[in-house]
Amino acid sequence: MVTPALATSAPAIGALRVAEPAAFGRVAVVMGGQSTEREVSLDSGRNVLAALLARGVDAHAVDGIPALLDALRAGHYARVFNILHGQRGGGEDGVLQGALESLHVPYTGSGVLGSALSMDKVRSKQVWIAEGLPTPRFAALRRARRALDVHGAVARLGLPVIVKPACEGSSVGVTRVLREADLDAAIALATRYPGDLLMEELIEGDELTVAVLGGVALPSIRIVPRGDFYDYHAKYQADDTQYLCPGLEGQAEADIAALAVAAFDALGCAGWGRVDIMRDRQGRNFLLEVNTAPGMTSHSLVPKAAAQAGIGFEELCWRVLETSLPQTAQVHT
Repeated sequence: MVTPALATSAPAIGALRVAEPAAFGRVAVVMGGQSTEREVSLDSGRNVLAALLARGVDAHAVDGIPALLDALRAGHYARVFNILHGQRGGGEDGVLQGALESLHVPYTGSGVLGSALSMDKVRSKQVWIAEGLPTPRFAALRRARRALDVHGAVARLGLPVIVKPACEGSSVGVTRVLREADLDAAIALATRYPGDLLMEELIEGDELTVAVLGGVALPSIRIVPRGDFYDYHAKYQADDTQYLCPGLEGQAEADIAALAVAAFDALGCAGWGRVDIMRDRQGRNFLLEVNTAPGMTSHSLVPKAAAQAGIGFEELCWRVLETSLPQTAQVHT
């Protein structure tokens, strides 16, 4: 359920850079893949494909990275709309971006560095801390060590904490730990997924997200789930989650927009993405993570923010596709 909040000034979204769909050439919309977020990616991809086709783009669905690379080597596509989610067979960890760079094929969204840094929540935080940007206190739990000192980490951070895989999205494997007795179960859940773990101070307050499109922050969204927090069910299945857009007003909205763009830029991200932020009871903002290929499902947040800024779903997909063009390109054929 989307609930409009008080209106704020619209973001300075520029004019479309491409006038005719033929300028994009034949487009591969890569979706699905092999990550834990496969089903969400397929849903996103179907929506993106339908939107591009509706605007006359010669777009085609491709499932996963191996099929995409085979098609690109055969010369079937001019560019790629990447709507894969996640790592290890998803398209958000820099692996796909590196392959596309080697083939000299343009693609949407962030490049190798921005994708890889954003996928790793621990390294994202390390960059933000180096840049003086606020993020919750945390402990990195490295699998390479023989034993994860989880109870020592809790003693340093203090309860409550969040335990999550360091390199997953869509709230996969995430647990709020309010009592130390629940810690072992949280660790067991997070270790079902590959990679390191992250234990993070739980910020009590409001969860917000800010989409970034072409270097501009779209209106923030304040997320009000019916349950305790915004888990996988609340994101993709529940119809009773409230989304207040814009999530803040006045200077507070301007501040969170500036923080989102700074966080996005610090990680070397480009094109489009979404920055997740917690705002505590004192009005202080804390960066959680950046998603470089956010969901485009009926429950997804970037389309909601774009709509608040006057950008419909078809136009949003067109604008994201424009991020595959060089920044200086202006095509009116």
